[in-house]
Amino acid sequence: MSQEQPRRPSDQQEAGAVQQGAVRYGDVFPVSGGLAEKPVAPQDAATMQSAENLVFGQTLRGGPAATMQSAATTNERMGVVGHDQATDATAVRGVTVSEIRVPGGRIVTEFVAGQAVGQYLAPDEEDATAAGGGGGAAGVEDNTKVTIGEALEAAALAAGDELVEQSDAAAIQAAEARATGLDANVPGGLAAQAQSAAAANAWAARDEDKTTLSDVLANATAKLVTDKPVESLDALKVAGAENRNKADATARPGGVAASMAAAARLNRDEAVWEQ
Repeated sequence: MSQEQPRRPSDQQEAGAVQQGAVRYGDVFPVSGGLAEKPVAPQDAATMQSAENLVFGQTLRGGPAATMQSAATTNERMGVVGHDQATDATAVRGVTVSEIRVPGGRIVTEFVAGQAVGQYLAPDEEDATAAGGGGGAAGVEDNTKVTIGEALEAAALAAGDELVEQSDAAAIQAAEARATGLDANVPGGLAAQAQSAAAANAWAARDEDKTTLSDVLANATAKLVTDKPVESLDALKVAGAENRNKADATARPGGVAASMAAAARLNRDEAVWEQ
């Protein structure tokens, strides 16, 4: 769900905007590289707002579109961007919203120029309505919950183009251990593949020769010897493993820990509906 941006500013315009104190993407979102230094432009915000409206039927309060609109308005008032201006990075790579279906709802991830800036749970309204009507059974059947394998597949979609790093491998190892209950890696399993990919990526000279998260996590459910619904403790263990192995101690947006946390929240919310 990507839309072309109306107009691109020149590199000199954007460099001048940053120098004049514009609100940059890196100021409001956990993004990196060139995008972090780009000023948030009005047409970027308008495109994200349209994408959110298509997916959610409204602009999310406090979501990426609202954040971008506030930043862009500030930049426009300062005179560092024009009203019909778009950032060159978004003009090339676009503003997109992706979603993956999971039992009981969707995990939705929003991207600017290919980098995740927000991830949300969107429970199915009919499930929430039915459960809220009373008379439901105590507890939730496991087959209505998001499993660890499904959460890993969600990460493959949300951050699939990202190259596998040691922090990703550690998170995948923790997730597989929680799913199987085994301390050691399964020969040829997800953790073994992820660790091999991270090691190879560290030595590869060209990005095109490196392995992405999608390469490792596609069809994760089928690759796990056993699977289970994601619980809060599972998400915490995975987040701890990912954070400990990352230089800045923060989870990758849309990555393994983020998807596990989203799945745990969705499973917990379903349990509340059924009680």
